[in-house]
Amino acid sequence: MEFFATSNGIPVHISDTEKGDITILLLHGYLETLYVWEDFISLFPKNIRFISIDLPGHGLTGSHPHSNSMEFCAEIIKGAIDKCGVSQCYVAGHSLGGYISFELQKRFPDLIKGIIMINTNTYADSDEVASSRDKEINFILSGRHLALASIAIPNMFKKENLRRMDDKIQEIIEIADTHDPEGLAASVRGMASRVDNTDYVSSLDIPVIAFFGDSDQFFPLDQVNKLMASLPKAECHIVPDSGHDSYLEEPQFVADRIINFVTKESC
Repeated sequence: MEFFATSNGIPVHISDTEKGDITILLLHGYLETLYVWEDFISLFPKNIRFISIDLPGHGLTGSHPHSNSMEFCAEIIKGAIDKCGVSQCYVAGHSLGGYISFELQKRFPDLIKGIIMINTNTYADSDEVASSRDKEINFILSGRHLALASIAIPNMFKKENLRRMDDKIQEIIEIADTHDPEGLAASVRGMASRVDNTDYVSSLDIPVIAFFGDSDQFFPLDQVNKLMASLPKAECHIVPDSGHDSYLEEPQFVADRIINFVTKESC
């Protein structure tokens, strides 16, 4: 079921399968919407309930006027989850969604049973990335966010997967036209202001599982190996034949391991 709820004064677009003994909250990545998860959800048994949300600044959800900080997004998501009547869930965050999941756990530790990291990392922006954020914001505010999506989305996939993933890539690009440029710019500012969470995540007592693409242009294997060494308690998987969208490129590989993760931890 799709519906809207108001959280902290902004409208939030929510999709909820409503039934299931285990609940997974899905937080999409930058330039995506909740619709990106539809095919992935179909791989799971019916006893798992999925709630997906258009993140602030994306799709049909509202935005902070200046910065969709990780803190702001966490508060908005908590309000939306409350409207769904959920007191505890796993949170699966792809890229930007992963950054937000760490802040959600910090602020509302009783809510989160476990964290599922999908093509995301715990680091703050590098100096190189930080220096490019202003250029990206200017590009978005000049009305070229669809052109940005046309460039950025294909780069999220392994080069060899582009042909077979073309329909999904075009779908994500077309839906990106629903994003409000001001909201996207606020999301870029939010990503730029995020803190390093490596020590925090490594100290967590709740279970953590992480997926990394073996051909991720945005987070290459040398950085993956460094992060995995920093998260010794996490269950980490390098997904073969995938880039920055492992759950779309190799969905069964990722789904099977998430099913095992949440059912094992919920026993």
